[in-house]
Amino acid sequence: MANQLLRLLLHPYPLRTATLGAMRKFDLGSYERRVQLGAVQRPHYGYCVWNAALLARRLGVPKISVIEFGVAGGNGLVSLEQHALATTEALGVGIEIYGFDTGQGLPEPIDFRDLPYHWKSGFFAMDTEALRNRLDFAQLVLGEVSETLPTFTDYFDPAPIGVVIQDFDYYSSTVTALQLFDVDERFRMPRIYSYFDDIIGSEVELYNDFTGERLAIAEFNAEHETQKISKAYHLLAKRVVEPWAHQIFSVHDFAHSRYNEFMSDEGQQLPLFG
Repeated sequence: MANQLLRLLLHPYPLRTATLGAMRKFDLGSYERRVQLGAVQRPHYGYCVWNAALLARRLGVPKISVIEFGVAGGNGLVSLEQHALATTEALGVGIEIYGFDTGQGLPEPIDFRDLPYHWKSGFFAMDTEALRNRLDFAQLVLGEVSETLPTFTDYFDPAPIGVVIQDFDYYSSTVTALQLFDVDERFRMPRIYSYFDDIIGSEVELYNDFTGERLAIAEFNAEHETQKISKAYHLLAKRVVEPWAHQIFSVHDFAHSRYNEFMSDEGQQLPLFG
């Protein structure tokens, strides 16, 4: 309790932090409002799911898919289910959830790009039976992603992908996971919200642009002419920028048949005032 109070008092926005904490704990206000403020559990998950569903509704897409790469214990997948249910209730857009994982924890790192000074094989092993008992509708896709991803769309026939959570930790695994964006466009929204978990860290991880997930992003952009992964700059321009805002990206497919389809506000004409 003392440590929590100290953290609150030292926070640059103590009143805001306390208010958001109360809204989160007691579900104060509409779900939409709480997502906008970040007053939900795993606000980065809520933000991505809500806005992907909002885009789908504007484009008349009845259902989307949410993908999590790196399930580990499964708390994130459980959280995604909760956000999906609340979002569907509010927006009427159906949401499928798929979690990719080996089930056995991290594999051996391939080289320095996988940060072996921070990660070890076997980290984040899954209790598969316990997790399945916690899940209501999310589906586990277990096995090496290099083997499960190529058959994913044929086996599951997923709704268009609107959100991808990247939490594979390694550079090598993330490179493979990013191949999801090479599937046929009927399985993808023209713009996809994506969260990258391991790009900030601390003095221990010391993440940089030449290893890990950041390197995987850079290589993807260099290798794809009409698809690009870009930061969500609008989140970085807010008066209060949450740490997770730096981890939200959008994946644009400029060649997608629906990319240029208008979905914004019709009433943008500005009147001339005398």
